[in-house]
Amino acid sequence: MLRFLVWFLVLLTALFTLEMLAPVQRAVILPWTALLADLSGWLMQLFDSEIAVTGKVIRSTTSAFGVSIEPGCNGVEAMIVLLAAITAFPAPWTYKLKGLLAGFLAIQAVNLARIISLYYLGLWHPVLFEWAHLYIWQALIMLDALIVFLVWVRFIPGPATAATAHAA
Repeated sequence: MLRFLVWFLVLLTALFTLEMLAPVQRAVILPWTALLADLSGWLMQLFDSEIAVTGKVIRSTTSAFGVSIEPGCNGVEAMIVLLAAITAFPAPWTYKLKGLLAGFLAIQAVNLARIISLYYLGLWHPVLFEWAHLYIWQALIMLDALIVFLVWVRFIPGPATAATAHAA
């Protein structure tokens, strides 16, 4: 357990440091954030024709309201935590890759729900928007990463299961 904790903290520190570098922000984080805005806007436009997306900003075409998806609101931090946890945990790499893929999909699905719900909360109830943005959704995104990790750990084959799989 100590080995896991040390590796987790080392990876977490390294990945968060890497994420903060200007070249990584320019080449990865900002384009990812704009892609999330585009995808969120596209989903919203299926039901709401009064949506426009420009870069990382989703705005109403009939009012002055809009939201800007900033770094920190793009699910990257939750994914970093999950990546560090899964990578540090002793398990076969095939299971690690499956867990990371499932986690990425789960975190981004929740993040899309977050972006869309926050847009409409801001449009309809600005006070509730601030509260939901700062308290509810921040916790839910990290909780999503934790749940994915715990479910993933539950399905890792034990030593006896892995030995049986290799023998077959």
